[in-house]
Amino acid sequence: MSNLLYRLGRSAATRPWVAIGAWVVLALVVIASSAAFGRALEESFEAPGLDSYHAAALLAEAQADEGGITAHVVLEAQDAAAQLAPVEAALEALPRVLRTTSNVSPDGAIALVRVQYPAIEHLDSSDLNNLKDAVADLRDESSLTLETGGDLFFAFEEAPTGLGEVAGIVVAMIVLLIAFGSFVAMGLPIGMALFGLVIGVTSMKLVTYLIDIPMWAPQLAAMVGLGVGIDYALFLVTRHREHLALGMPVAEAAGRALATAGQAVIFAGGTVVVAILGLLVAGIPFVTGGGVAISAMVLVMVLASVTLLPALLGLAGHRINGRRRTPHRPSTGWYRWGAHVTRNATAYLVGGAVLMIALAAPVLALNLGFPDDGTKPESRTERLAYDLIADGFGPGANGLLVIAVDISQGGSVVAPLAAAMAADPGITSVGDPTIDLTAGVATLVAQPTTSPQDEATQETVARLRGEVFPTVLDGTAATAHVGGQTATFADLGDRVQERMLRFVVAVLLLSFLLLTVLFRSVLVPLKAVVLNLLSVGAAYGVLVMVFQWGWAAGLIGVESTVPIVSFIPLFMFAILFGLSMDYEVFLLSRVREEYRRHGDNTRAVIAGIAGTGRTITAAALIMVAVFSGFVLGSDPVVKMMGVGLATAIFLDATVVRLVLVPATMKLLGDANWWLPGWLDRLLPELDSAPVEKPVEVAVGLSPLAS
Repeated sequence: MSNLLYRLGRSAATRPWVAIGAWVVLALVVIASSAAFGRALEESFEAPGLDSYHAAALLAEAQADEGGITAHVVLEAQDAAAQLAPVEAALEALPRVLRTTSNVSPDGAIALVRVQYPAIEHLDSSDLNNLKDAVADLRDESSLTLETGGDLFFAFEEAPTGLGEVAGIVVAMIVLLIAFGSFVAMGLPIGMALFGLVIGVTSMKLVTYLIDIPMWAPQLAAMVGLGVGIDYALFLVTRHREHLALGMPVAEAAGRALATAGQAVIFAGGTVVVAILGLLVAGIPFVTGGGVAISAMVLVMVLASVTLLPALLGLAGHRINGRRRTPHRPSTGWYRWGAHVTRNATAYLVGGAVLMIALAAPVLALNLGFPDDGTKPESRTERLAYDLIADGFGPGANGLLVIAVDISQGGSVVAPLAAAMAADPGITSVGDPTIDLTAGVATLVAQPTTSPQDEATQETVARLRGEVFPTVLDGTAATAHVGGQTATFADLGDRVQERMLRFVVAVLLLSFLLLTVLFRSVLVPLKAVVLNLLSVGAAYGVLVMVFQWGWAAGLIGVESTVPIVSFIPLFMFAILFGLSMDYEVFLLSRVREEYRRHGDNTRAVIAGIAGTGRTITAAALIMVAVFSGFVLGSDPVVKMMGVGLATAIFLDATVVRLVLVPATMKLLGDANWWLPGWLDRLLPELDSAPVEKPVEVAVGLSPLAS
């Protein structure tokens, strides 16, 4: 592989306009194809096999209004009932509104209008805009206090974007400028990453021909893609400049950089893709679709790194060094740090492990759920509507349960079922049933006594399914299923917990095999897997501390404690495990180069830290800056991703990569590189490029790699 990458890099740098032209043509084709033939992205949180999925299927079969999504408008006035008529009339006149229903609180001060829409596939963001405009007009005409919320907002309300991405890019530019001291060297990684970002995001509408992609996936894919794209380019540009400093011609330097760091980029990107595609075993379609979207973005960045970037390096020539013409010298500060850690390996291993385990410990209190409108900032209309509904009609009014009953073999069970549900202590009321004899489906809407986030609500749902329904329906052909957003998110949390172990094992096994092939070792991949688990566990622990326990939550704009979104642990594990392997691959690739030169494990570890410490630190700062852009959003879900990803990358690039890795490798000694003979014969040989001569370091200690 090294020889192939060497020829690829040298060829691209020698004839840069060929590679650049090919990428420009590709970008134009993808953009044009997406505009002409691209399919709409999906906005669905359904998962086949779940009870709530069966409920949704029955409602869709019956074309019941309750199978669609809703919005609600809340009116507060001294005599709210007297103000209802014009409000309902205006809402009923909106396009695609099926019907409205209204209730007035017992004290008459709050009125609630529920607006029923069809299924989400028949709607788009214009429906939300129409609702907002109608409510704004009503406010202007009557000076009424009106607040809005509901499923329609959840489906189509887009949180303000752009600020976080821009902030991340600005910080990345500053870090790269400090690291390279050259505007050209700073601009190449940013430019390549942005170019890849355009192709990756635009291609999402084409990927939908293979698998449904959720609407929120492009934003998450863009964040991951931007981070890895800049990181991969950073590592390649760093190695390219090292070779230029040794006096190599530009094309030769680019070829050598791709033969060494390029191989690490491919395996690092491959590990990210493997980890994220592990989401396939979760059995949740929208999670799988999101994973495919992120993987596609990472793949674009890897391809751009090994084809487009060498062309840009060839085009830049020696201008990439700016005014710096001094020969390359590995960092003596990082050399001293590596030597210090290896001299005190046991103490650093114990201290680092204790710190990471302490941060991971709160994961034992992890509570999966889904933040509702009650967790949004108090300035948001959804939060104000949520609070008014809870005050006027009870907390359960914000999370109605929709029960679909299959009565194709007879409808005599509907009345006793409604009575049994109403008698349950977790149910406040049950509405009149809607019966479709043609479809054989009856629909009941029940209001729980507790809020959507309350664990008691989940217990009520479980009790309905496990006790109430069987009591009434046993011995009949009828079946009943609990649906609605509250039940759906509870079911998703259960599915995640059920599939999490299978998913984790699959990702660990595939990553271990990939690293075994790369490093031709058993203990190095095993150590990488264990240490990366510590990074992910610590990120989970920090999420629990911030979002569930409220520690320092106010500093990031979280106004109340919230459960961890059910599918976030899956995405975080896949993304973080893959990204943390990036730094592992880049560090250990350099360590292995050194070990192959002289066979001294301790010396190789120190040289690896000296050669990559500054670059890994800069890469981590960039990644942390990019992911911290999530925290600037107003949505608690977005903030969770930002906090979790940024925390894990910071810990992985500092405590794990610069403390625990060198300490464990020092203690393991030559056993790091042990590989059974039978396995050695089975694995392909990837390193066929000539080993470079070392450069003497002017610190009086030992030679280091270039």
